[in-house]
Amino acid sequence: MGQAVNFLELIGGKAVPEVLVGTWIVMGLLLIFGYFARAALMRAADPIVPDEGVSTRSIAEFAVEQLDSFVEAVLGHHSYREFVPFFGTIFLFILACDFFGLIPGMEPPTGNSDLTFALGAICFCFYIYQGFRAKGVFGYLRSFLGPVLFLAPLMLPIELADNLFRPFSLGVRLYANMFADHTVLGIFTGLTYVGFPVAFYALGAIVCVIQAVIFMVLSMSYVRLAQSHDH
Repeated sequence: MGQAVNFLELIGGKAVPEVLVGTWIVMGLLLIFGYFARAALMRAADPIVPDEGVSTRSIAEFAVEQLDSFVEAVLGHHSYREFVPFFGTIFLFILACDFFGLIPGMEPPTGNSDLTFALGAICFCFYIYQGFRAKGVFGYLRSFLGPVLFLAPLMLPIELADNLFRPFSLGVRLYANMFADHTVLGIFTGLTYVGFPVAFYALGAIVCVIQAVIFMVLSMSYVRLAQSHDH
């Protein structure tokens, strides 16, 4: 059985890492989709009236509507909508990267720890910033000391370790699951080419969606914790 072709390696050669090539391709595809969806919305005679049938605009509007409802359900406050663009972008990017690995000859960018740790670091900086916004710099840092000051020597190391571990756990969870999913898919599709690959592709697609949802939900829960007054 011959070795599977890795198109990302062929495109980037030895000069550009495969994860960068895959990430750039995914980003380009999402930007193109966004451009055509916006253009379709601008051309509409009445933007409030949805398209009939399946179209670029209808797909984009469905995605935005679902993400809006999901963010509202998790964050649960009146200003949730300002967070929809950030978490919606994170979800769609991760989902696209995950599904990219289902294409024969491609590797999922999220199967590389460099990208997943970068995403975890971005979410870490975002929820820390939201904590500063909600409570002020000193008010948020004060929450690391616990409810009463005499517990500060105990609570401060725990809170610091908990917060610093969050981006690492986000990155490891996404990387490990996508790397394992792509490896298993590659093994079983290489063993047989009739029947069974369809089942494993379906299972792989489910894993892709679940991992994108988990990453977004955990990131939103960190923002909610950072903004809560009983943190």
